[in-house]
Amino acid sequence: MRGSVFLLPLAAVLAIATTAQAQPAEVRVTIGAELQEKAGDLGERDVQRQAEALVTVVSRALTRAGALEGSRVELVLTDLKPNRPTYEQLTQRPGLDALRSFSAGGATIEGEVVTADGQHLPVRYDWYTSNITEVHGFGTWQDADRAFDRLAANLVAGRLVTR
Repeated sequence: MRGSVFLLPLAAVLAIATTAQAQPAEVRVTIGAELQEKAGDLGERDVQRQAEALVTVVSRALTRAGALEGSRVELVLTDLKPNRPTYEQLTQRPGLDALRSFSAGGATIEGEVVTADGQHLPVRYDWYTSNITEVHGFGTWQDADRAFDRLAANLVAGRLVTR
């Protein structure tokens, strides 16, 4: 009886140690040259926050699923379109209405996954609302966030190049 009491905690420690050895994917996001040019219109802070949101969404999805462990995911945010005017756009164009002005939004992401064994796999994903009647909700970056979520789901599923 004493032996089995000791083995149970040992098994738990080994399970935790094995899990701790698995390295989650490292996710890096940079902002592409064309988007950097548009950042003045969209707002530097908004663009930077979207890049940070992309890191968070992809990192969480890969960690939860245990996908691409030990790999490096290097993404380039090449385009962003907001659904609502950003603070910078409202400042530059006083005729815009923060509540009633809306448009089709989305994002384009490119890059590569460098797997733990050294393979370089291209990544390309874009998602935009195709019709203004499909815009639902009130978030400024609603469709860009949807693009990030869908990219993360594709990475977890092993679909790296879509659209």
